[in-house]
Amino acid sequence: MTEPALPEDSAAARLAGLLDSAMDGIITVDAAQRIVMYNRAAERIFGHPAAAMRGQPLDGLLPQRYRAGHAEQVRRFGETGVTSRRMGDQTVLVGLRADGTEFPIEASISQLEAPEGRLYTVILRDVSERVRAQEELAAFAAESAGVREQEKSRIARELHDELAQALTALKMDTITLREHVRGDAVAQGKLSQMIAMLDACVASVRRISADLRPLVLDDLGLLAAIEWLVHNFSQRTGVACTLAADEDLDLPEPYATGVFRMVQESLTNVAKHARASQVAVRIRRDGDQLVLAVQDDGAGFRVTDPRKPQSLGIAGLRERAHLMRGEVRIDSEPGQGTRVEARIPLPQENR
Repeated sequence: MTEPALPEDSAAARLAGLLDSAMDGIITVDAAQRIVMYNRAAERIFGHPAAAMRGQPLDGLLPQRYRAGHAEQVRRFGETGVTSRRMGDQTVLVGLRADGTEFPIEASISQLEAPEGRLYTVILRDVSERVRAQEELAAFAAESAGVREQEKSRIARELHDELAQALTALKMDTITLREHVRGDAVAQGKLSQMIAMLDACVASVRRISADLRPLVLDDLGLLAAIEWLVHNFSQRTGVACTLAADEDLDLPEPYATGVFRMVQESLTNVAKHARASQVAVRIRRDGDQLVLAVQDDGAGFRVTDPRKPQSLGIAGLRERAHLMRGEVRIDSEPGQGTRVEARIPLPQENR
């Protein structure tokens, strides 16, 4: 048996009740982007009463700097014919409360042709707590990374200043001892082997120390450390490596260590996988960002390969960039080499 149709007023009241019971803010605007519907969750999120918002432009709920771009984004969405999509391409947008404070939101938008014209409905959620938790987690991760670097620096200096020097002193004593057993060929041979072994041990200790934390980074700064890294890479691999960097490149911690480690990780990836003959490292300022690019002419790979973006080397680069609130882009094709580019927002004092 068919249920009788609800009266129009009753159906509208039920719809209004459903919208007002929603946990997310729901705002509908007309083709001119003026608000025609604004539920209770939107009132709670933005702090404006619904009665005051009906007929008002939607961009009043956005900070001034985003209004023109948002209006254009909605207009382009209307031209696509797509019925719905998430706004911001997975990024967090910014809303403006009645008291003038800004806050992060996630939003999706849909469009509908109604008798009164085209309507756009935005469903949004205040994600302040989630973003705050992410920022706290990022700050904790950055602090933990800083503690690890400090410990690496301590161990590296002890290896360099204590163990390497002790081994060098032992080598000198062994040479002296060899001078006093000239008549014993067997003893001379053994002592010569010991000296060679001590040389190898000193070299290993210095290499391990440098891998842990190159002391040149602490003593002479970022540019000198990267120059050492590039020179050391060419010596070890035989691959020509050039460096182009701003002469006044000087960043505070944790940026200096982060950028150094990203160059180090990129060159390690080239040595392991690229089979390259040339590598170029470039570091420059671009407005309020630092741009780091490492490009090789090696084998390359398909970026769309699901295994590659998750490899440890690439994951490490993304993690270090994330700790500095930056991002990494990787361009590569088989046989066309690879370009790794990181953009890092500079600290205020270095802009």
